[in-house]
Amino acid sequence: MISVYKGVAHPWLCDVMGHMTTRHYVAMFDDASYHFLNEVFGWRPDEVDTPGWADVKHVIEYSDEVAAGSLLEVRGKIDRVGGKSLTVRYEMHNITKGTLAATLESTSVHFDLKARKAVSISDQMRARANAFMFDE
Repeated sequence: MISVYKGVAHPWLCDVMGHMTTRHYVAMFDDASYHFLNEVFGWRPDEVDTPGWADVKHVIEYSDEVAAGSLLEVRGKIDRVGGKSLTVRYEMHNITKGTLAATLESTSVHFDLKARKAVSISDQMRARANAFMFDE
């Protein structure tokens, strides 16, 4: 897995029970995905003339509570490359506690932003993606 995001669970990201609320886990995983896609494919969200990515499925598991002030790191790896889709596993680690806080399995389709439809993942992209599939 490669490190793709670091953040802090600020008090304003926490709910009335004192732990980071679900919406902010998703935001951190989403930010991490932009960094991950840039690292793997060189993809940039400002390149509107090239296909982007559209999330179609998220499976999140929460493993340990994240309190205000926790230092967090998200790491990612590719689990599967399909014809038009990519499944990435992200892990959010609580650096402060030394625990796994949450995981996200995210499936995204390679997406033509003008035609508004899924497009094929090229052989060149597949080769790059294979370099980010790690055995654990």
